[in-house]
Amino acid sequence: MATLDLDQLRTLVAIVDTGSFTRAAEKVHKTQSAVSMQMRRLEDKLGRDIFTKDGRQSKLTEDGERLLHHARRMLKLNDDTLAMFDESEVSGVVRIGTPDDYADRFLPMIMARFSRSYPGAEVSVTCAPTPNLREALAADDLDIAIVTHVMQYRQASDEIIRREPLMWVASEQHCAEQETPLPLALGRPKCDWRQAALNALDKQSRSYRILYTSWNSTAVSAAVLSGLAVSVLPESAVRPGMRILSEAEGFPSLPTCEIALIRNPQASAKVTNALAEHIKLSLNNLSATHLAAE
Repeated sequence: MATLDLDQLRTLVAIVDTGSFTRAAEKVHKTQSAVSMQMRRLEDKLGRDIFTKDGRQSKLTEDGERLLHHARRMLKLNDDTLAMFDESEVSGVVRIGTPDDYADRFLPMIMARFSRSYPGAEVSVTCAPTPNLREALAADDLDIAIVTHVMQYRQASDEIIRREPLMWVASEQHCAEQETPLPLALGRPKCDWRQAALNALDKQSRSYRILYTSWNSTAVSAAVLSGLAVSVLPESAVRPGMRILSEAEGFPSLPTCEIALIRNPQASAKVTNALAEHIKLSLNNLSATHLAAE
């Protein structure tokens, strides 16, 4: 009976997790042509197409999706078995901090990948605003944190891992954006997104009133989705039921949101560095459904 090549399956998973054949080649330390050859051989062995072209991009076929599910299970069993006999395997507790909106958007993907790769590690999560997370790192209460990067508080050790535009958002089903003064739902006074929004409106001499204030992104989003207020969110945080408001509708442009990774120099380097790599990979590829063209 034919057997599947775990190396080929690992390459398949890398393609999906990184979002492209090129980045997968870097991850598995192969050339791009070798990665493509592996996938062709895997398709030949199965007698099924794994990928199909979607314009200039590639995506998994239905058979490819089914294979991916089993590939992850096989690789996890293989890695778990090896980890049982590997005393150098990454283990221990790593303490990560993140604002709640980043936790909602990014942690599911990060945690799933990290847990599959390092089943012996435990992740402790703290949700708090960026200023509080910086204080927790300084107090040695956290090992690593995902934060909103602000020039005012920038440190040499900050590592920018993602940039995305800030957007004005309103409910698709309501017309809060047409009200005067403009009703707003924003973070607390020290929130940089709040300050950016208010500065932009002040430059327009546009009247507004702040109806809702919260550090909690779910509460702010609820005010938007219910049609009570307009807010500002990073592009990846825009939820179903929200509508992006454009400059053509009279809403001023906003600065780019930068997301940074900060590490505690006193933390265990091995487990912290392992989690850091998974964070960067996840934020670099928020969508793995459509893959970049070869």
